[in-house]
Amino acid sequence: MSISWNTRVATSADEQVLRDITREAFGRQYEVDYLDALRNEPKAWLPDLACVATADERPIAYALLTLADVGSTPVLSLGPVAVMPEHQRQGAGDAAVRAVLALGLERAEPAVVVLGHDTYYPRFGFRQATEFGIRHPQYDGPNLMALALGDRAVPAGPLSYPVEG
Repeated sequence: MSISWNTRVATSADEQVLRDITREAFGRQYEVDYLDALRNEPKAWLPDLACVATADERPIAYALLTLADVGSTPVLSLGPVAVMPEHQRQGAGDAAVRAVLALGLERAEPAVVVLGHDTYYPRFGFRQATEFGIRHPQYDGPNLMALALGDRAVPAGPLSYPVEG
């Protein structure tokens, strides 16, 4: 089934809905607490870089970008990305990711990193972070990926987050 999803920038009025989507999508509180920690960390939170996909005007999926660092260079970090279970595998998550990545292109950061499914994120152009020389001090597997924004050079070095998840 191919659905054309409407997307928009999330607003402060969506805060509880995003928490609910996160809890339903992941089936536990851990990711909700991580979302709250990101929102409460001024070094990470970018309020205009969260996009929702809607069904009947109601958010049912979202993706957000926050700040992280590769070495001393600020980069964007994608995640969480969450979709209500009844709408999964219908393109809502893809629409939200594409919308937020388009907003990320408008910023000065050279790249986006994501720690996620290595079979899902390559469809957006993500490649293994090690190809760029990005390394995480606690994880070096295939699920850590990076994406150059436009024709900007991706920085190399250790990845660090203001909020660890």
